Amino acid sequence: MIIDKLQNLKDYAALHPQFRKVVEFLSNNDLQQLEAGKHEIGVEGGFVNVQEAKGKTSHEAVLEIHRKMIDIQVPLSGEETFGYTPTQDLPDADFDEEKDIAFFPGEESQSYVTCKQGMFVIFFPQDGHAPCISAESNIKKAIFKIPV
Repeated sequence: MIIDKLQNLKDYAALHPQFRKVVEFLSNNDLQQLEAGKHEIGVEGGFVNVQEAKGKTSHEAVLEIHRKMIDIQVPLSGEETFGYTPTQDLPDADFDEEKDIAFFPGEESQSYVTCKQGMFVIFFPQDGHAPCISAESNIKKAIFKIPV
C-alpha cells in the first residue's frame, strides 16, 4: 500500500508500466468534471470508475482483495479512511474470478489510513482494504483499476 499526495503520483510511475498512463490521464482530465461511471484511460484492461458511495463506519466497511487489478483510489469529496490488513493475514474466502474480488465480512482491519482530497492510495493484490469509511453520508471518489 502507498499513500501520498496526488502531485507525487508521477514519482511512483516506475513501479508499474501502466502508472504513467494514469499520470497522463490526470494531467489531461479533471476528475471532478467526469460523470459517474467507467472511463477509458488508455490502459489495456484498465479504466477509472468515478462513483458516489455511502460513507460507512469502520465496523460497516468490509475488507476486500483483488488478484488481477491494482487500485489507485482518489477521494474527490472530503476525506476517506481505509481499513488495511495484509492479504496473507486474511482467512480463506470465496473469490469471484470474474469480478476479481473477495470480501471478508466480520474481519476487523489491522490498521487504518486516511486519504484527504488531493491525495491517493494504491492497493496492490497483497493489500486487503476496507474502503468508504467516512463521517460523510456520501462520498465521491475515483478508482483507477490497473491490471497487474
